Amino acid sequence: MMNSTERVRRTILGQEIDRQPIYGWVEANLSKEITAEFGSVANFEDHYEYDMSHVFGGPDSFNRELLKNIEEEEGEISPEYLVNADFFKTPDDPESYRNIADALAFHKKRDRFCYVQTPGFFEHFNGVFGIENQLLYLAMYPDELAELYSRQAEWTIRFAQHCIDLGVDMIHISDDWGAQNDMMFSPRLWQDLIEPNMKKVIDYVHSRGVFVSLHSDGCVKKVADGIADLGFDVVHPWQESAGMSYDLYLEKYAHRFAILGGICVQTNLGLRPKEELEAEIRRVFATLRGKRWMCCTTHYVQNHCSMEDLRFAYDLIYQLARE
Repeated sequence: MMNSTERVRRTILGQEIDRQPIYGWVEANLSKEITAEFGSVANFEDHYEYDMSHVFGGPDSFNRELLKNIEEEEGEISPEYLVNADFFKTPDDPESYRNIADALAFHKKRDRFCYVQTPGFFEHFNGVFGIENQLLYLAMYPDELAELYSRQAEWTIRFAQHCIDLGVDMIHISDDWGAQNDMMFSPRLWQDLIEPNMKKVIDYVHSRGVFVSLHSDGCVKKVADGIADLGFDVVHPWQESAGMSYDLYLEKYAHRFAILGGICVQTNLGLRPKEELEAEIRRVFATLRGKRWMCCTTHYVQNHCSMEDLRFAYDLIYQLARE
């Protein structure tokens, strides 16, 4: 019998496995409720024999105090002000990785496949500019954003280096580009600003023999070829509810990367009667079982999901993964 790390690795590579891997983003909104019934989120994950762990932590890439000072002095933060500011913090302080090291020690005792999250480019700078402003800045300041994204790529490479040295199995880059029906910005801007910087990070991580995954919500069909060409090993969530059909994945991309997802929190989990929830989960398993697929929620389970529905869903997932 495979352990969880081997099971997930073989799934990503498209090799034979003993059962479908299981995971889920459950903690953010339901920690209190899960703890009340299971004693802790960790007990919930043990109960359902999770195969993966999503690890957060490490240093912040930005000097938030300096950013605040720039905003106070200039009245706003825009790319033209940031290109001349040394606002990136060092990623090289070993103590800032203590929480990652502790999480890896805990989950590796359970033989789980561990991936650590780091911000991408558009998503990370949304926290500085605001999403509406950054969408405007993509047109107004493409050269300045190219420089800022390049600096972020160099920071991310150094962050990844430390995480890989600690023993992570995958670097998970979160960079939302999609809206419900289309990209939030043009594929040309993606090719000019995102793709070359993402390639630097992916090439480095692959040079260390580690997988790279992408989280991008929404409809990213227009850059799916680029995602595959960059060499991402895993894509999360491949959002079917945003027009990313599994037929498209299976026909065009299943030989190029794996997907993490399948249990939709936008249209299904916590939103449908149990008979409809069951039918939907069974449909996804029938479509993706045996493929390069790790069963997971498409995002954080929302707090409108009851514990009854969550247990029902994961009881069924646990069963179907072993059939």
